[in-house]
Amino acid sequence: MASLPRAYFNEESSADVVAGQNVNAKDARLRAIMDSIIRHLHACIKDVEPTPQEWLQAIQFLTETGHMCDDWRQEFILLSDVLGVSMLVDAINARRPKGATENTVLGPFHIDAAPEYPMGTNICLDAKGDDLVVHGCVRSIDGRPLTDVKMDVWQANDDGFYDIQQKGIQPAFNLRGVFRTGEEGHYWFKAVRPKHYAIPDDGPVGRLLENLGRHPWRPAHLHFILSKEGYETVTTHIFDPDDPYIGNDAVFGVKESLLGHFQKIDAEDKRVDMGFDGTFYWDLEFDFRMAPQK
Repeated sequence: MASLPRAYFNEESSADVVAGQNVNAKDARLRAIMDSIIRHLHACIKDVEPTPQEWLQAIQFLTETGHMCDDWRQEFILLSDVLGVSMLVDAINARRPKGATENTVLGPFHIDAAPEYPMGTNICLDAKGDDLVVHGCVRSIDGRPLTDVKMDVWQANDDGFYDIQQKGIQPAFNLRGVFRTGEEGHYWFKAVRPKHYAIPDDGPVGRLLENLGRHPWRPAHLHFILSKEGYETVTTHIFDPDDPYIGNDAVFGVKESLLGHFQKIDAEDKRVDMGFDGTFYWDLEFDFRMAPQK
């Protein structure tokens, strides 16, 4: 074990003094990460020069953020989301070849064990919202159709809430389902056209957004996780390009390649074929491309 350097503190070399105490870290990666955090944090403090009261407010903000966390809510993840850090971590760890479908944030509302359905099933169980047919193909980046791709799908309901946010109000597994691509990589299912909704803003992160003059809204989207042995798992969204918040998602999840096209279908014969009772439905066609595992 290396002997520790003397930690005589001074403002000019503060980061070096603190980082120098990590020479005996048990893990080299941990030491590298902490050294970087220390240096950037000290540089920020020197740049901002907070008063003691401002620093106490920062500590209180983080304390309150922790107090908001429980089995159903993770306020620190929410903080990471609104600062763009979640998307940056995802982007770094999901670099893919050109042409592959891009990742975006998983979000806090995915659950395991959603029921698996045959293609064409309507996953809307609360009968709210405009009918939607989602369909397309899943292919490799060289264009080959991929069969038996597991597609885990979920979305918020017409009121802007996921089923797990409204237990006892929405049916269990409302607007959730697992499908597997068939011949030629084709998939299709029924749902409802998504709407924008607000992230939880009744805690410290919500107040931070308000103080920064920012809104808490996410543009309308559907969630997907695509997985198949031998290929990189894709965690992504399809976004509604006509949503009023499409240009400023509160958690920075929008990527241009993930914009869908919602086409209104009002032909009676097509509505009948789809089993819809309304005067119209929306059609969304979107193809996915999966990259081979590295």
